[in-house]
Amino acid sequence: MPGPGSPGARDGSGAPPRGPDKASLLQAIDQALPQTQCRRCGYADCRAYAQALADGQAHINRCPPGGAEGVRRLAAITGQPLLALDPQCGEEAPRRLAWIDEAACIGCTLCIQACPVDAIAGAPRRMHGVIADWCTGCELCLAPCPTDCIRMLAPPHQAQATGWEAWSAEQAGQARTRYERRSRRIEQERAEAQARPPVAPPHAAQAAEPAEQAAQQRKQAMVRAALERARLRQASRA
Repeated sequence: MPGPGSPGARDGSGAPPRGPDKASLLQAIDQALPQTQCRRCGYADCRAYAQALADGQAHINRCPPGGAEGVRRLAAITGQPLLALDPQCGEEAPRRLAWIDEAACIGCTLCIQACPVDAIAGAPRRMHGVIADWCTGCELCLAPCPTDCIRMLAPPHQAQATGWEAWSAEQAGQARTRYERRSRRIEQERAEAQARPPVAPPHAAQAAEPAEQAAQQRKQAMVRAALERARLRQASRA
């Protein structure tokens, strides 16, 4: 979670800058972050971490994807002293991309819902695939996968590259755009769902309930079967 205490201000007054200067600082910090949206810093996304830095409420060493070079960039922008990466946030490591095992994927769409940049394509009950050029390596798709069919693999020609050596400003900008576009789409869908009036009378909804329960039970059975297959595969490898 966000580090305790306030790193202080750039003008020595003990308070972060205000007005246009504050906005410029926020923009500069956001541009210096890799936009992987991985949440390892303890914030909801890169913009939220940038805001906390601009407000003087976070330290500059909480972004493992940016690595040591990222810390140096943030130090130059904020005036904070150089720090080693906070081990509670993770370590700087070679960049990895998500890869999905087609044989084990059950098409549950949970990884699609977790991906912050729409880098996973697929449909319910259909095999999913990763758009490698869009993947930020955030690893947010790993935890929700019920069959453990996602692996993080090194991209070609970048096996040992870390931080900004494995990631460019152009890639960061594209990732930011995809994240913002996805966020707007989700918000719009949520607003439309809330504004949509009910179309079925109560008795029709009650009639549909058993069918919905049956569909949910079938989905749960598929997940249990997939988990059992995964368990058997892991046991055979051992």
